[in-house]
Parts: sequence; C-alpha cells; structure tokens
Amino acid sequence: MNSFSSELQSLIDVQENPFVLIDENYRIVAANHAYCDNYGLDKNAVVGRRCHEVSHLSAVPCHMNGEDCPHQEVFNTGKIHEVVHTHFDRHNRPEYVRIKGHPIVGAGNKRYLGEAIFRIAGSDELDCKDMQMIGSSPAFLACLDHLTRAAESEAAVLLLGESGAGKELAAQYIHQRSARRNKNFIVLNCASIAENMFEDELFGHERGAFTGCIGRKQGLFELADGGILLLDEIAEIPLSMQAKFLRVLESGEFRRLGGTEVLHADVRLIAATNRNLFEMAQSGLFRLDLYYRISGIDLRLPSLKERKDDIPALADAILKHITRVGMPRCRLTDDALDKLLNYSFPGNIRELRNILLKAVAMSNYGIISADNIHLADLPLEHHHRQALRETLLESLPHGKAHKVSVKSIADMEAQHIADLLALHNGHRRIVAEILGISERTLYRKLKREK
Repeated sequence: MNSFSSELQSLIDVQENPFVLIDENYRIVAANHAYCDNYGLDKNAVVGRRCHEVSHLSAVPCHMNGEDCPHQEVFNTGKIHEVVHTHFDRHNRPEYVRIKGHPIVGAGNKRYLGEAIFRIAGSDELDCKDMQMIGSSPAFLACLDHLTRAAESEAAVLLLGESGAGKELAAQYIHQRSARRNKNFIVLNCASIAENMFEDELFGHERGAFTGCIGRKQGLFELADGGILLLDEIAEIPLSMQAKFLRVLESGEFRRLGGTEVLHADVRLIAATNRNLFEMAQSGLFRLDLYYRISGIDLRLPSLKERKDDIPALADAILKHITRVGMPRCRLTDDALDKLLNYSFPGNIRELRNILLKAVAMSNYGIISADNIHLADLPLEHHHRQALRETLLESLPHGKAHKVSVKSIADMEAQHIADLLALHNGHRRIVAEILGISERTLYRKLKREK
C-alpha cells in the first residue's frame, strides 16, 4: 500500500461523497475528506480504526448486530454489494445512508473493500406533520431508500400496501424531499367523495354551474398547481370519472364545471391503494391505461408484521406524541412490549397507535402493563368472512349441505350488513371499518339492496 498510497489517496479524495478503503480485518486504511468531515474525525484518527467503530459506534461488525454487512458480502463474493444502514454522524445523531461496497485489489493482490456512502436522511428529517417515519429494520430501510429515490424524480408514484401501513406519511416524505417541497401538498381520500361530486372536487366549478351554486370554487387539481396531489384509495375513483381524469393527467388541462376557459396545472401525482389495481383492470373495474399512467414508480410499503423490530421504537415515539401535552410520560413494561411483539397487527401502525391510545387511558401512573394492552383476536376481514360462513352453515339442513339450495352469498351479505347496522345504531363508518371496506363501497352495497 505504501508504494502508491498518495496516488490512492488522491483518487479517493476526488469522490464527493464519503469514501473509505477497508481491509479484510475491518480496519480503515484510507479515507477521503468527506468521510472524515461526516464523522467529525481527523484523518489520523480514522485510519487504523475499525469501520464499525467509526460509523456504527459499535465494538462488533454490523453483521453481528443482525445487519446486512457489505464488508462480509464483498469479501465473500468479490462482487459489488449495496445496502441501507443507520450510521451516526459527527454529533452522534442517527442518519440513514445507502452504502455501495466495491471489491478493490491492491499491490500483491491484496483485497480491500471500497465503501461509498450516500446520505439519505437524518432521523430528524422524517417528521411528517404530527407523526414521524421511524425504523431501522431492513424492510423499512429499503423502503426509505426507494422513497428517497422516488422523491428525486418527477414521475407519478403509486404507493401500495396494507391499510394503516403509513402511505400518507410516505407521500409527505416524498413531497418534503422533492423539488416541489415549497409548493402545496393536497390530499384527497377518494373513498370519502360521493360519485357525483368527484368532478367538482377535483376541478371546481363556476358560478351557476348547478342549482344552488352561488360562487366560483377552485378544485384540488388547481390548488395543487406546482405541487403534489395525493389521491388516497385511488381504487375508489368511479369508472365513469377515470377517462376524464386520465386526459387531465396527460395534458394538465381542465375546465371547471360550468366553465368554458381551459385551465392548466402542473401537478405531480401520488396515488395510494391497498387494492391490486392491475387485477381490477383485468376485471374491467379499473382502466388499464390509467393504471399505467399512475404507476410510473410503484412502491410497496412493508406491513408492520414485516418490520417487527421497529415496534419498540414506534411504540416509544407514539407514546411520546400522545402524552406530550400536560400528561405524564408513559412507558411499556417488558411483558407489555412482548405482547405487542407477538401480535400480527392486521391494522398496522394505525392499529398500534389505537392500541396505545387505549392503553394510556387505562394505565396507572404512566406504567403500561400487558393487562392494559387489548388486542383484536382476528383481523376485521376475517371476522366478516367468518360471520358469512356461519350464516351459510346455519342455513343448511343438517347432513344435506351438498344437495340443498340456499340463499345467495349476496343475500347473506346484505343480512349481515343489516345486522351490523342495527347493532351499531346505523353508523356506517363503524360498520365499514368492521367489514374492512370503504364507506362508499358500503353505500353502493346498501343502494344495490334497495
């Protein structure tokens, strides 16, 4: 190394991002100025130390802490390896970074790891309105990396994932990291809009456009000009509206209801859904051309059961948030945390928050025990299917299930919905949550029954 160390150092210093050269024993043999500056150390204090001591503040290599280790992978395979890790900066604050490890061969065929580091975000940059994106699990870190890359683009983004997985938080993160961060971020939940109100909500109206209309209204598409429009639950856009919406997305041109003037808005679209839009398109329930238009970049958010290692940090952050004003700090006992870690969370982060809200109300002196943690036995959708199954079985004469004619599934579903509405005093929102569907879908079911 000594024979070409100054030449090597010059090549390393050309790199704008932090770059470090590491030997087979995890020892740093060379580092550029950006690396030393990022970790707040003089070059003499970096060279000779083990890489995990500097970046992870850990006495052992990252693979011994359960992380995907680029050092181990590159030395084992001799191939480039890319990962996302949590490092600690010069102020010992956690930050998310993407690491690209390169195999490098020096004098005498001695092998090294060349590690280029690309900063994604500091933990304090993940605040989105009232909540924060938190996690260090591989699933979360990979998702964060994909969101960061998507933010740098102008392409439409389709966020996929289970209900409660944090799709709106992810959309806010993209907005805050994008070139449009100083413009509006507009959100429309498509399931909350009546079918005949979609066009008015999106494009607005002129005075006199319909009976009782006394003034001009700007639509959400116009309000999002220069910024980002998030269409949550986009699968609920009426089929009759999809062709018009597609045309607007492609041209940026639209008219308000009752208007003749052609308006233009520069809007980046983020769509979110927990449905399989491609399957819906194959069944004729969603336009295929609209699906391809909104899925320029499609990203799946991991469910909470795929990132259980993040539950302690998430729970702690949620507890800090819900008890921050005039309330004592709450903490989970070990048995309470174990109970959360062993639960499947069909409702994901939203369900975790609701569980903790109730637990705080039932806790004593800020101590949340396992007895304060009340979990659903089964996902709501399972309850709904089970109730229908039991209704079917009850309608069959004993021993003749394979021969008899029974009520249709639609009739049994209608009866089940009617029973739930009666039980919950006609509150459609509650019944829709129990059934695992949107209020608008429930409304269509009820309308069909009349």
